[in-house]
Amino acid sequence: MTDRIACPALRSRITDADTAAALIRPGETVATSGFTGSGYPKMVPQALARRMAASHGAGHPFRVNLWTGASTGPELDGALAAVDGIAQRLPYSGDPVAREKINRGEIDYLDMHLSQVAPMAWEGVLGPLDTAIIEISGIRADGSLIPSSSVGNNKTWADRAARVILEVNRWQDAALEGMHDIYYGTRLPPDRVPIPLVRPDDRIGTPYLACDPDKIVAIVETDAPDRNLPFAAPDDTARAIAGHVIEFLAHEVSRGRLPPALLPIQSGVGNIANAVLSGLVDAPFDPMTAYTEVIQDGMLDLLDAGRLRMASATAFSLSPQAAARLNANMAGYRDRMILRPQEISNHPELVRRLGCIAMNGLIEADIYGNVNSTLVMGSRIQNGIGGSGDFARNAYVSIFMTPSTAKGGKISAIVPQASHVDHIMQDVQVIVTEQGLADLRGLSPRQRARAVIERCAHPDYRPMLADYAMRAEGGSYGLHAPSLPAEALSWHRRYMETGTMLPS
Repeated sequence: MTDRIACPALRSRITDADTAAALIRPGETVATSGFTGSGYPKMVPQALARRMAASHGAGHPFRVNLWTGASTGPELDGALAAVDGIAQRLPYSGDPVAREKINRGEIDYLDMHLSQVAPMAWEGVLGPLDTAIIEISGIRADGSLIPSSSVGNNKTWADRAARVILEVNRWQDAALEGMHDIYYGTRLPPDRVPIPLVRPDDRIGTPYLACDPDKIVAIVETDAPDRNLPFAAPDDTARAIAGHVIEFLAHEVSRGRLPPALLPIQSGVGNIANAVLSGLVDAPFDPMTAYTEVIQDGMLDLLDAGRLRMASATAFSLSPQAAARLNANMAGYRDRMILRPQEISNHPELVRRLGCIAMNGLIEADIYGNVNSTLVMGSRIQNGIGGSGDFARNAYVSIFMTPSTAKGGKISAIVPQASHVDHIMQDVQVIVTEQGLADLRGLSPRQRARAVIERCAHPDYRPMLADYAMRAEGGSYGLHAPSLPAEALSWHRRYMETGTMLPS
């Protein structure tokens, strides 16, 4: 594998995963690469987990604080969580083992806007960074690093960490080289300057990561695949939601509020979002661009169909089948994709400047359009806010999508009052379920409530919501956004007590 490590001076740092993991001490803060199951280190975290398990078995606690780009894979979050090795976690986690530990109070979880992580690391408010473990696809002769299938916060980790461990992964296609755009011009106030990106396909940096060679304490060679879950085939619900979104976008084009090729699209991760992307293959928008967090299966479909001219993101989030398809033709895709640091892919300045069309999922929305995207029943974390807040507040159009019910109809996604609010109603412009689409722009709260109930709520819950809204208008403290505080969260209480939001 030394052909992937072209810098002679760094070849002496090649070692095995156990030796590299032995450099990490209990109580340290460890930052790793990785974003939605792409480009995360696979071998050193597993070696570290084995070391933690042995230490715990000997009666010696061994936990670290873990920072990443976003979610990772089972060899990292899952492995460390399973041996009680994570004390603090930020900024996002999708691992089921870690999720249970967070919800039992065994891991302190900082759920953060993804665009804010790098600036806060530079500000120093998160504390010092001891060790960074970064997967790359190669090292050039001059010592610069060829990034892997995600960029995430890797630039910041390499700059801020006292020590750096590299995993050089041969599984990552060598043709990735040249796809990345690493911008080194960000500054903290008062030295901040405008970011010189005005189109999604602008390149404003370098294809490579820089790292002080004196920081690099170990290099581990690997050949391990990324592990993203496959997307489910779109069902009737997903197809209905996609149809409503595409019809809305076509209407906006016909009214002259969007150009015929749309504005750059952003899509959250998941089956619904991927179904919308796949639906755009047959939509009359051409040629589109994407300025988003992740490149999903549906974006490959759009690129293959010639509907998408280019896609800018910070990582791939591809099913195993799509990842194989990408690697089989990486050279053909490379010039139509750009992977950037997440502080650039999610930067509010750029989202607002480019006029992104933001399409994200939710857990629940209330009748006024406040959206909860993180906490089930107001307190149990699902994953986190991710980048949805970065895009929603700054988008040209902010769309949130969800099936109208969950748990076989036992939970309504439209409720009298959201049990937790991540996106206030001023940031939510359009809500879509399989029942229909509510365009909330220009509507007062009471007008929004009528639109959401009539167009988005499931028929099993629609009469209950209409009844609540009517009674709230008759008994509320004020009539701007009528509420019955003693009743507003009764649906959630009923579910926790009986297992359904529907009355017996």
